[in-house]
Amino acid sequence: MTTGFSVPVTHVSSRDNPLIKELRKLSQNSTAYRAQGRIWLEGDHLCRASLARGFKPVIAVFSESFWPLAPLEYTQVAVKNIVVSDPLLPEISGLESPAQMGFVLELTAAPELLFDAASVILDRVQDAGNVGSILRSAAAFGFSQIIALKGTAALWSPKVLRAAMGAHFSLRLVEGVHPGVLAGLTVPIVVTSSHQGKLLHQQELPMPCAWIMGHEGQGVSDELLASAQLQVRIDQPGGEESLNVAAAAAICLHASALQRH
Repeated sequence: MTTGFSVPVTHVSSRDNPLIKELRKLSQNSTAYRAQGRIWLEGDHLCRASLARGFKPVIAVFSESFWPLAPLEYTQVAVKNIVVSDPLLPEISGLESPAQMGFVLELTAAPELLFDAASVILDRVQDAGNVGSILRSAAAFGFSQIIALKGTAALWSPKVLRAAMGAHFSLRLVEGVHPGVLAGLTVPIVVTSSHQGKLLHQQELPMPCAWIMGHEGQGVSDELLASAQLQVRIDQPGGEESLNVAAAAAICLHASALQRH
């Protein structure tokens, strides 16, 4: 069915509708995007962030109650609009309080790794919240590429998308990388450790560079530690043994950003 809008509009009220089934998988399965080649952006913030970076949705989804209030910047941007009955919102949401709208984006082909880009290497970082927070810090502090080694949480999973708050759309995301590929990087590799290396605040850091952030429990692998041109540790005068990896990443990436000034 269509309305007076220039973009076709379809109304959906059945949980067995194929699109509802697809969105259910995308919102609740962390790796469904790999099979479907699509991602589901839920809520105003992520949708607005994608548009700001030039991404265009193939489908815009609105709740029946929100549809009359939806701004033109959302209703005229997709190939088609879908209006779903409000009781269906929990079916397509990964949130406790489902959002009133969202976008479906087509994922482009996986980008090739750039060997000279300012990068953050994720070595088996498994918590989606940590990964999303690191992506957000990378975008904020001028790092353009994320290199996710095998064993790292899926970068386009719903939880990582929410935690990154739109940072995905300004980053080059390369997943499933084998550690051996890092030997080809032409930027210096820098690694942080809780127990070895010189104090971060006393170092002149290379920029651009590639920071390695490691597994929440095991840290950076010995193989990668040995490959780094520089090892640093973060001074912790309060006496804690270690920092959360996302917190450590924010500190280290900010320190690198200061080298630009």
